[in-house]
Amino acid sequence: MYEQVSHSLLNEILNELKPEIRRSDLRHFYTRLGANFYAIHSLFLHLYGQRDDVKEKMIRLVEVMASRYIERSNELEQLDIAREQDHNWFLSQEWVGMALYADGFAGNLEGMKEHITYLQELGVNLVHAMPMMVCPQGASDGGYAVSNFKDIDPRVGTLQELNDLAAHMRQRGMLLTLDVVVNHTSDEHEWAKRARAGEQQFQDYYYIFRDRNVPDMFEESMPEVFPETSPGNFTWNEEMQQWVMTVFHDYQWDLNYTNPGVFIEMVDVILFWANQGADIVRLDAVAYLWKKIGTVCQNEREAHLILQLMKDCCQVTAPGVLFIAEAIVAPLEITRYFGEDAIIAKECEIAYNATFMALLWDSVATRNAKLLNQGITSLPTKLDRATWLNYIRCHDDIGLGFDNADIVRAGYEPLAHRRFLVDYFTGVFEESESRGLPFARNDKTGDARISGSLASLAGLEAGIEANDDEAIDSAIRRILMLHGMILSFGGIPLLYYGDEIGTLNDCSFLEDEEKADDNRWMHRPRIDWEKAERRHQHGSVEQRIFDGIKKLIAVRKSVEPFADFNNRELLSVENEHLFVFLRTHPARPSETVLVVANFDSRSQHLDLDNLGNRGGFRFGAPQDLASGESPALFKNQLVVPPYRFYWLTDQHPTGLV
Repeated sequence: MYEQVSHSLLNEILNELKPEIRRSDLRHFYTRLGANFYAIHSLFLHLYGQRDDVKEKMIRLVEVMASRYIERSNELEQLDIAREQDHNWFLSQEWVGMALYADGFAGNLEGMKEHITYLQELGVNLVHAMPMMVCPQGASDGGYAVSNFKDIDPRVGTLQELNDLAAHMRQRGMLLTLDVVVNHTSDEHEWAKRARAGEQQFQDYYYIFRDRNVPDMFEESMPEVFPETSPGNFTWNEEMQQWVMTVFHDYQWDLNYTNPGVFIEMVDVILFWANQGADIVRLDAVAYLWKKIGTVCQNEREAHLILQLMKDCCQVTAPGVLFIAEAIVAPLEITRYFGEDAIIAKECEIAYNATFMALLWDSVATRNAKLLNQGITSLPTKLDRATWLNYIRCHDDIGLGFDNADIVRAGYEPLAHRRFLVDYFTGVFEESESRGLPFARNDKTGDARISGSLASLAGLEAGIEANDDEAIDSAIRRILMLHGMILSFGGIPLLYYGDEIGTLNDCSFLEDEEKADDNRWMHRPRIDWEKAERRHQHGSVEQRIFDGIKKLIAVRKSVEPFADFNNRELLSVENEHLFVFLRTHPARPSETVLVVANFDSRSQHLDLDNLGNRGGFRFGAPQDLASGESPALFKNQLVVPPYRFYWLTDQHPTGLV
């Protein structure tokens, strides 16, 4: 957009850039900067316009964007151009992701490169390599307490090895996702060290106070993230004799985004990793970016403006790079992290569908889909050019962040229902087959979250311990059904490493004093490659799960109605145990796939006549794309066995597959 004031300033800024920048070939950069500068200038002024040095900071921001553009390789620049021309590329059904720790998956980056063929065998073509930046040993928060934003932990590898891995993946049509922790640093970061040494410039990078007056005002409304291990939101620093805001852990100092210097530093960090080959950047803890007294300091409007500004800056330098919003917040808040444009994501193109994840686990525990159906109905429609990241497990705990109103509408009492879920997944409930542990229990509120691997939470561990073939079979069917849901719901399915071979809880973390007080390490495995080899042994648990997921992935990639163009319709059915929705081809509405899942331990039926023309089967018996079979029908009632799901079409399978 052309606007005289901002473009007059842009001309001044371009004339004041460093000579080495002005001498470079910046054709594409200038075109994108001109197109985005009005938005960048407007947002920057809104956030920082009250400062006397706002023009100086704007010049610095443009220099950072230009410098990183100059460093960007020709190969990455060509990718940017290709993705600009095919702007919906990431909405395709062909993308299937996996999140993993490089050291847990394969020891290091070199090992990860060697095991790319394993991921390709499964069908994974998007890899989220969990944070690998330099962190203090013993105070890393699983990689999220960063002490150097521009280098890799030497135990994992080197920057050159990361670049080699990224190039290796690009040759195979695979995407690489890397983390940037935007909310905080380790207290061992250079900025924190210089703040402790008394440098005011770096004390201004954080929220630091001489007495408890301001911290106490914050504490009146701020919740505690880790009440068991890190109560409160401020830590006393002896060296400075001051209080520091530490929302997550006492060794993680929150960055102060009211300071434009912090914003510019973090844009530089994001663009640095984009230039290392990241196709997607996962922005950690984005809900916490703006702190305001009298609020919970989450989801503030300014946090969204910061993300919009980060997106605009990245689109100038590296427009082919996508953002993931790691915002595990209330259902009605999640979609705001896509941005508030009518169509295009102006903040993050991708967001974690934490609501869907938690609702799936609720259905596992209750053996019905009442809250799942209600919760999905209440989830706001996302933007057309944005997509969900659908997952069952991840490196983190499972939070029970359902909307209380939805719990009531589903027929439950909120507090009692959440307590039931915690009891169920920790094996306290008598009929439970789950083997999880409570995490971050808050004795003040009674709240708790849940740790545990997918296989152990789904009953596989209990079945193996009891040597019960029927229980093992039920657990495997649950595991495959849950994957069937994330693969067909709409968005990018994100598997978690180890789940593809039924990895159980690993309690060896208790032997490591640096990890023993954080039971999330029970589901952050080191892959047992001997166990993984059993995927080739017919009839083994590993083979049944691996081949089952592999087949589902292959089918998903060829079913165009599974692309994500807001082409999903939730269907209301009379049977509370069933979750039913329709996927429609974005260009050919007559091509549909009816997804049906039974969360009960008993067979259920779906009366197809009651669906009317929604998912009706006009040309004969339905075909299940997932299995290749024709499901059982009795008087047009579809029989759905326990923990079974169908991807149904009435067209010849080759028409869709």
